[in-house]
Amino acid sequence: MQRDYFYYKNILAGKSMPLAFVDLDLFDQNIQEVLRRVGNLPIRVASKSLRCLPLLQRIIQADSRFQGIMAYHPLEAVKLSQAGLDDILLGYPCFHEQHIQAVLEEVKRGKKIIFMVDEESHLLRIDKLAKKLDVLTKICFDVDMSTNFPGLHFGVWRSPLHTVQDVMKLTEVLKRCSNLALEGIMGYEAQIAGLGDNVAGNGIKNKIIKWLKKKSIKDIITRRGAIVKALEEEGIKINLVNAGGTGSIESSILEPWVTEVTVGSAFYAPALFDYYTTFRHQPAAAFALEITRIPSPGIYTCQGGGYIASGEVGVIKQPVPYLPEGIKTISTEGFGEVQTPIRYNGKVSLQVGDPLFFRHAKAGELMERFNKIYFIKEGKIVDEELTYRGMGWCFG
Repeated sequence: MQRDYFYYKNILAGKSMPLAFVDLDLFDQNIQEVLRRVGNLPIRVASKSLRCLPLLQRIIQADSRFQGIMAYHPLEAVKLSQAGLDDILLGYPCFHEQHIQAVLEEVKRGKKIIFMVDEESHLLRIDKLAKKLDVLTKICFDVDMSTNFPGLHFGVWRSPLHTVQDVMKLTEVLKRCSNLALEGIMGYEAQIAGLGDNVAGNGIKNKIIKWLKKKSIKDIITRRGAIVKALEEEGIKINLVNAGGTGSIESSILEPWVTEVTVGSAFYAPALFDYYTTFRHQPAAAFALEITRIPSPGIYTCQGGGYIASGEVGVIKQPVPYLPEGIKTISTEGFGEVQTPIRYNGKVSLQVGDPLFFRHAKAGELMERFNKIYFIKEGKIVDEELTYRGMGWCFG
């Protein structure tokens, strides 16, 4: 589905800018493409990549294979549970007593929320609070899927659980926790799922990344399989083996012991996910800035700016100029704090008051900048919905 400048300009005419929107036609197409890529495995939706309750609900209702949520904060998990969602896996450990207690109280009401843990202190703290509330709760081991090459840590620094021995040692601690039950393991292969290997201009670096990914996938398959086998041999039945992200679906589904795949960014398809060889989704989310002055022919200065993505600082973490085709940022200024100059010498006649459209480098982070987003479908605005921010859901 192609979208040109005038398609969105006409639909959003008269709306106050800056604004953000989601093209539901493209969003729904991305849902179907995710289902095609994953195949028959259940899919867990990463809430941090959406940060909009109606869109989370839209995905869950789209197909029975969308069977749960991966939340990024314990209080977020509680809010989502109270909003009617269930089977929520916390993607990260939590330690604050009030946060743990809030989740446990929701579990006691019959909701399924699974704690993420990776060390003894996590287990003992959750178990202690679970005993106070007289509730049995499920936990998941976060296993680090980074690969260590000579002189290179290929991946992100997440969990101290790296080997079979690490996992079995923590299992011994778990056996002393009367109010905890192991639901399963998660292994997020960030170096496969979140690292582009087809970045324009990167040449030899792309080839190196592809080679490292290939070697790392072999390590991941071997190590995750060995951990699952070790737990089974110990007589520990696990129901969940969670893997992957948008960029690693094709390799994650190869492992027969994987029971579900997590997907988030694919639904918006932000700019960083243009840089993959094996797939391409539709740009379903974007934002508009208003031209407020024209300081020189071919230079159009917009009100607003920033929107830089998290992670290592670099040009690819800036938003990407989208429409009209040919708009470019100015390297000496980039995206400013309150204004952003854009260079353009194309065929579209731009005036003060016109919108320029951009895509965020990442997915859900865009929603942290807006209280509401417009839903576009079949050439018109069909709704406007609150983001997490607009609902007052601020989880850090």
